[in-house]
Order: sequence, then C-alpha cells, then structure tokens
Amino acid sequence: MNIPENLYYSTEHEWVRVEGEQAYIGITDFAQEHMGDIVFVELPELDAEVAAGDQIGVIESVKAVSSMFSPVGGKIIKINEALEDTPELLNEDPYENYILVVQMNDPSELDALLTPVKYAQLCEEEERGGK
Repeated sequence: MNIPENLYYSTEHEWVRVEGEQAYIGITDFAQEHMGDIVFVELPELDAEVAAGDQIGVIESVKAVSSMFSPVGGKIIKINEALEDTPELLNEDPYENYILVVQMNDPSELDALLTPVKYAQLCEEEERGGK
C-alpha cells in the first residue's frame, strides 16, 4: 500500500496535497484498492463552496458506490474533468489523479487530518477488521 509522506489524510480515505492556499484532493491507494475497478466518478460543481466534511461527489466501482467528502472547507476552483471519461485513472495512480482543488478558507483545518503514520495505523486497523 502506497502512503506518500508529503500528504495529509482523512479517516474517509481522501488525501490532501497543499500548494499555497490550494488543497488538491483525491482518494487514497487504500480506498481504490478496496473499491475495485472504478467505473464512474460524479464530480462536484465548480465554484461551489464546501465545508470540511461536506459530501463532494460519488465514486462508483464494480463493488460499491462510495461518497467522497471534503477534508477542508473552501471554494472548488478546479475539477479533474478527465475522470468523467476515464474514471479508471483513479485505479491506475490515485495520487497523481486528483479529483478536485479547493481554495481553502481556513488552512488550520489541515491540523485535524491524519499524518502518513497515523493514516497507516488506521489502514492497518481496518485491514484487521476494525471497520
């Protein structure tokens, strides 16, 4: 399982890469691996305002339909439109293929997210049957 050191993680298996005031958001390797082949991604609306924890879209795989949640609040300034035609990009490289970019309102919300070490612990617990 790949858990890059330069990212923040949510308990819902989203990752966040920060560039200035912008948060690139996607799903983790753990998430895509457990979902199986991704066949559809419902992207959020561009320019929508979201709060941390808000649902921002849906990912459908051959195994399940899963909601995505925003780890941080702000304005959605970019969506990865390539995922509409080729959702399987999330299976190929979930860290290279972000889902959306949020212009953060409050970067201190990042403090509530998991470090790579804490995220690895969460994944190990879930693998043992905790969730």
